[in-house]
Amino acid sequence: MERVVNINVPIPVEVLLSLRTDNDEFAAQMKALTALKLCESQKLSIGQSAMLAGMDEVDFIKFMGRNKVSIFGSSSDIAADFENA
Repeated sequence: MERVVNINVPIPVEVLLSLRTDNDEFAAQMKALTALKLCESQKLSIGQSAMLAGMDEVDFIKFMGRNKVSIFGSSSDIAADFENA
């Protein structure tokens, strides 16, 4: 059985109303966007980020692409790797 931790984050009702979403959809969006940012900042791997987002790795990589986040890191990281090679 997968171990999970529930984290409670108070969200003003007005935010949900403005976004025209419900609690479950907003929670899913928060998890996906948090996973995206943690992956982008290289704090989590793609696999860990996908797990956090509740997606498989292929769907998470597609999500990264739709949000213009490279699976290869930032261009400065790629340039540094090229210089070090």
